[in-house]
Amino acid sequence: MQGDFAQPASGRHAGGGRLARNVMRNLGESGIEMLLFAAAAVSVLTTLGIVYVLVSESINFFGRVPLLDFLTDTQWTPLFYDAHFGIMVLVSGTAVSSLVALAVAVPMGTVIAIYLSEFANSTVREVAKPVLELLGGIPTIVFGYFALLMVTPALQRIFPRLPGFSLLSAGLVMGVMIVPYVASLSEDAMRAVPMSLREGSYGMGATRLHTALHVVVPAAFSGLAASYVLAISRAVGETMILAVAAGMRPSLTWNPAEPAATITSYIVQVALGDLPHGSLGYQTIFAAGLTLLLITLVFNILGQWLRRKFRENY
Repeated sequence: MQGDFAQPASGRHAGGGRLARNVMRNLGESGIEMLLFAAAAVSVLTTLGIVYVLVSESINFFGRVPLLDFLTDTQWTPLFYDAHFGIMVLVSGTAVSSLVALAVAVPMGTVIAIYLSEFANSTVREVAKPVLELLGGIPTIVFGYFALLMVTPALQRIFPRLPGFSLLSAGLVMGVMIVPYVASLSEDAMRAVPMSLREGSYGMGATRLHTALHVVVPAAFSGLAASYVLAISRAVGETMILAVAAGMRPSLTWNPAEPAATITSYIVQVALGDLPHGSLGYQTIFAAGLTLLLITLVFNILGQWLRRKFRENY
């Protein structure tokens, strides 16, 4: 009789232990889910807070400055007595410096990614990847003084009329700074291409270079497009290189050999000044920041569209 009652008791004890472990596991998973949700919520709320500040301050600015003048005026002199608020002056400098940077970063980064993905052995890849990441970790102020003290004098030997500050020098160094972002993301996208595609190309008699250019790159183009969009966003949002080497002189120009101000360098210039909060000159940095946010948003939307388009095709 005692043996008959011992079995159910041990069974109940084991069942209770399993139930307690299940409860603890569920509580642990719930805690992790709440922690992840909180991390995501912080990112979303921070973004919403930034948008709210930019929009609210910009509304006050546009209450005093007509939007049409902001978009069409060809002068940017908000701190002068005869104030003008033509944002195209800053947009032109931002566009020119970004184009120069992309002309360096996109081809160089793509070539490096093709080599690391398709031609380099494991030893070279293990050494090159950390070096690229180290290059991407150098402070941008160091790149700025490198552009001013090294690149600009070298360019002046080739172009004697080049001024001491120029968008060309700043853009070239900014492109070198962006290369690690393009190369690393592009290489990851190419290595994600199935090996069966490469083997099929080799089976048809194609060389490694032909396979890389005509099979791997098209198949990985959604990832490549994402890296290019990130490079554009990084170039548009760069500050210190342009503040140091581009001159910060607001002028409407599309010539990279001239000095100019960009949106970010102007924000730095005003933010470090003594303008009182709430003044019209101070509010210009929020209008400029909102413009920069909208430009970056357009490029991100374009990148998402390109990724979906090429994923459907391949």
